[in-house]
Amino acid sequence: MLPQWIIEKKRDGHQLTDADIDLFIRDYVSGAIPDYQMAALAMAITLQGMSAEEIVALTRSMLHSGNILNTAALGKSRHAQRVPRIDKHSTGGVGDKISLILAPLAACCGLVVPMIAGRGLGLTGGTIDKLESIPGYRAQLDEAAFLKVLNTCGCSIISAMDTLVPADKKLYALRDVTGTVSAIPLIVASILSKKLAVQPDGLVLDVKWGRGAFMAKRAQGEALARTLVATAQRLGLNTRALLTDMNQPLGRSVGNALEVIESLEVLQGRGPSDVIMLTLELGARMLILGHVAKDWQQALSQLRAKLASGEAFERFKNMARLHGGDPRALDPPSPRLGSGLRRGRGGPARLPVAAASVPLKARQSGYIQKVDAAAIGRAVALLGAGRARITDAIDPAAGISALKKVGEPVSAGEALAWLHTNRPGQLAEARAFVKAAFQIVPERVAPPKLIALEIKETTK
Repeated sequence: MLPQWIIEKKRDGHQLTDADIDLFIRDYVSGAIPDYQMAALAMAITLQGMSAEEIVALTRSMLHSGNILNTAALGKSRHAQRVPRIDKHSTGGVGDKISLILAPLAACCGLVVPMIAGRGLGLTGGTIDKLESIPGYRAQLDEAAFLKVLNTCGCSIISAMDTLVPADKKLYALRDVTGTVSAIPLIVASILSKKLAVQPDGLVLDVKWGRGAFMAKRAQGEALARTLVATAQRLGLNTRALLTDMNQPLGRSVGNALEVIESLEVLQGRGPSDVIMLTLELGARMLILGHVAKDWQQALSQLRAKLASGEAFERFKNMARLHGGDPRALDPPSPRLGSGLRRGRGGPARLPVAAASVPLKARQSGYIQKVDAAAIGRAVALLGAGRARITDAIDPAAGISALKKVGEPVSAGEALAWLHTNRPGQLAEARAFVKAAFQIVPERVAPPKLIALEIKETTK
């Protein structure tokens, strides 16, 4: 069958067969099908959608375009039985640093967490960019090194390998420049093919919606979450998803090194309450899926104990060291957050700190009614922490800290946030975005509900 026949079939709203999809993906990866024909099919999928069967077939074809990592033996040297492998994925948002905390925390509780993460693009930050603000951290490992880290400390966070799901690497780059990024079938196949490539026993998803998320409307986020769970279930992967609000930033810091610092505070039993709560909610589901906790209360008890004891913090340091990171940059976590950051002593082992730290002060007293995550994300990008293209360099020290949250009281002259940058010429424009992000009203405001919905796996 000629590729254009498959394109025409989908263009006209007909269902593609498994063989159609397998042929197209296989020949695209080999180079027999050029980018322009793949772009045409992606646009046809964006406009016509895909059935549940087609999404499963696309995910499976992309998964089998490369290697599938054999993680079955992980942990057997330390335990009589195989340790359950449970992964977590977030669709991304402004200030979302949960993966940095959750991977070592869940590993402390008896899971193996094989996590392939991405870089930031646009408003949403990338887990890999955050980790690479740690001096020496190597996110690109080959299969053998990845398995070694997992077997040593139970968790590893890496960037995508060329050997795993090459179809996604080619297709994602194409989607980014052809207006097809938002197609739910393509998003689902992209996420799940990468997750299935490391053979997890279960998956917990954090699907975000709102001003600072990929899906701006709740209905869009819910549709994506339901399709992800249903597709994963059809492919034999136990999955549940949380739909979470990303209209204001998560936590109080946005920016790569700043989010590492905030993550370290949570790993030592401190940090923002919303970050702690979402970490525990996602972590409890991971433990239950992995059968290392029998119920909700036991799962929460285990997670809280590992945070309070400092064991999760030590596990994070060990993971960073195994990736080539310098643990001296993490212990003690310095500089501390809360106001303007000061460049600490200790030389190159410290996390990066920006040369300029400037507060944005409230012009009136009242209560925070809104903190627009999109405006904060744009400000952070201007300060140097974001990129317009995946090849752009970022400044790991840039960002915003000490953000006030919706529902909190504020006095005139009090700092709403602190801006950190090595680009002083960008401060004025960034301040304008941060100023516009905040709305202050005289009456009390109830904090928004972070978790909108849970979608559990279903039996089909």
